[in-house]
Amino acid sequence: MSHEFQFPLEVRYYETDAQGVVHHANFIKYFEVARLYHLREWGHEYADLERDGIFLVVNKIACNYRMPARFGDILDIKVRVTRARGARIDNEYMVYRDGLLIAEGSSTIACIDRQGNLQRLPEYLLMKE
Repeated sequence: MSHEFQFPLEVRYYETDAQGVVHHANFIKYFEVARLYHLREWGHEYADLERDGIFLVVNKIACNYRMPARFGDILDIKVRVTRARGARIDNEYMVYRDGLLIAEGSSTIACIDRQGNLQRLPEYLLMKE
């Protein structure tokens, strides 16, 4: 399993505000897309996890904004798993435009069951030392 994943994303018009800048909340959405694509790269679809009673929910998320992005920009979104043990996955995110770091963030994802109780991550999602 690769602990890093990167993909390009073109900024869409509806993601921008009246000044033509990507609205800050969209970076959190970009982080989520990165996590889902990364999970898919591991060979797992989120819908299949949910069907099996495994729910990955955001416990904590943060973003530091360095520079704006605008409609039409091609962003490189990078996610890196820094920890996946017990009932949590910690991720770091970096968003680049033309090689410049424009935003960075982190999240803690908790694994819960259908009733909302914490449960251990399945073995195939754990990070091996």
